[in-house]
Amino acid sequence: MTASARVGMVCLHTCPFEQPGAGDAGGMNVYVRQLARALVRRDWTVHITTIGTLGRREVEPGIVVDHVDVGPPRTKEALAAALPTVTERLLAHATDEVDLLHAHYWLSGVVGLGLAAARRVPLVHTMHTMALVKNAHRGPAQPPEPEQRVRAERRIAAEADRLLANGSSEAADLAHHYGADPDRVDVVAPGVDLTVFRPDGPVDGGGRPGGLRVVLAGRMQRHKGPQVLLHAVARLRAERPDIALDVRVIGAASGADLDLPALVASLGLGDVVRLEPPMPPRRLAAAFRAADVVVMPSAHESFGLVALEAQACGTPVIATDAGGLAEAVRDGETGILVPGREPADWADALARLHDDPAERAALATGAAVHARAFTWDSTAALTEDAYRRALSRG
Repeated sequence: MTASARVGMVCLHTCPFEQPGAGDAGGMNVYVRQLARALVRRDWTVHITTIGTLGRREVEPGIVVDHVDVGPPRTKEALAAALPTVTERLLAHATDEVDLLHAHYWLSGVVGLGLAAARRVPLVHTMHTMALVKNAHRGPAQPPEPEQRVRAERRIAAEADRLLANGSSEAADLAHHYGADPDRVDVVAPGVDLTVFRPDGPVDGGGRPGGLRVVLAGRMQRHKGPQVLLHAVARLRAERPDIALDVRVIGAASGADLDLPALVASLGLGDVVRLEPPMPPRRLAAAFRAADVVVMPSAHESFGLVALEAQACGTPVIATDAGGLAEAVRDGETGILVPGREPADWADALARLHDDPAERAALATGAAVHARAFTWDSTAALTEDAYRRALSRG
C-alpha cells in the first residue's frame, strides 16, 4: 500500500480507547485500538467513527477518533432500534476521504454498508461475535439474540467485500451459519502487546506450597462464565480443604442477570474471592504474572484475547474447549481445555494444576513461547492484505 492509504473504522457502540472490562468495552476495544496503531506503523492513517459527545480529536499521531452525537441513550439496544436514523446522521457527518471502511460488530456493519455505498468505497467487516453462534451456545435461562441482529449479520456476510475472522473456527462459523463465501473470508488472528504482556523474569510456573492463585478477567456477564468459576471454587474448597485458594475476578458487571457479590456471599466465598474493577493493561499484566492460572469458562469466544495475554505473561490458561479458545490455548501444551462448563470439571482442572507443579511449570513455559507468535504487526500485515483484496474487488 502507499503512504497515503486511509482507512475509516466504524466502531459505534464503544470507543476503542475506553477501558476494557467496563460497560460494553472488552476485547474488541483492544483489537481496534492495537490494530489502528499497527496500521499507522505501516503508513496508514486511521479515522475511527464512534458514538459520543467528545467530538473529533487526534488521540495519537495518525489516529483520529470522531465521536458523533446521535442523542441519548447510546446502549446497544437503543442503537439497534435507531439504526436508520444513526446511518443518516453519520452520512451527513462524514467528511474525511478514505480508501475503504472497516466495520467492527454488527451494529457498525449495518451502518458501514450504507456509508460504503454512499462513499463508493469497499467495506471490510469483522464480526467479533455472532448471534447464531451465541444462540447455539446459550444457557437455558438466557434469551436468544434478537432476530434483527441475525438478519443484519446475514446481510453483512452477503454484502461486505471482505470478512475477517479471528480464527479458522470463526471462519467455519461464518460459512456454516451465514452462508459466507469462503473466498471472501480472511483469517486474521489478533495479536498481543508483548511489551506489556510478558514474563517478569524466568518462566517457572510460580506457585506456592498448598496454594493456588486464580484470575478471571473480562466483562462479567453470564456468557463469560464467572458463575461457573465460583461454583467450581466452592466445590474445590469443600473437597480439597488443603488447597489455599486466592481468586481474583477482575472486571465490571455487564448485564443485569448476574449478581456476583450475592453469589460470592451465598457460596460462602467472601474470604477467598476478591471482586476487583477493570484494570489498565500494565496492572492487568501484573495480575496475570502473579497468578498460577488464568481461567476462561466462556460458553464461546471468537478467539479469546485474554487467554493470549495471560499466556504471554507466562501463565497457563484453563479455558472452555469451544470456538476460538481451542485455537488460542493448546491443550496440554499451554493450558487445559475443559469440555463444557460443569463446575465439577473445572474444579478437577484447578486441582490438577495445583497437584502437579511440574506440569504447571511446563505449561507456563509453553504458554510464553506460544504467545510470542501473535503480534499486532502480524495482525496488521494480514489485515492490509485483506484491504488490498477488497480494494482490488472494488
